[in-house]
Amino acid sequence: MSGTGDWAMRVLDLEGVADKAAFMDRCAAALDLPDWFGRNWDALADALGDPGQLPQGAERLVLVVGGWREYARRAPEQWEIAQEIFEQADAVTVALALGALPDLP
Repeated sequence: MSGTGDWAMRVLDLEGVADKAAFMDRCAAALDLPDWFGRNWDALADALGDPGQLPQGAERLVLVVGGWREYARRAPEQWEIAQEIFEQADAVTVALALGALPDLP
């Protein structure tokens, strides 16, 4: 992506997540999604594709996903769907952390 706009970073920690419900809860928390967030794959795709979900003042959002390997092993079909949604996200750049998650201020 080109440009000099402001970027924001959020962390999605999937450590200990074993099912779709917990995955959606972690997504809602990491992205500060509203209470009415549907907690389903279509709702997540909509949220990640909507620039209106970005933190105020940020032109792009980087979502760093950590602890994903355990979830991928426990729920491979769900993880595959999540990856497809991450790949198609227009408003968010998703990065899979291979090591320790970054500390945010």
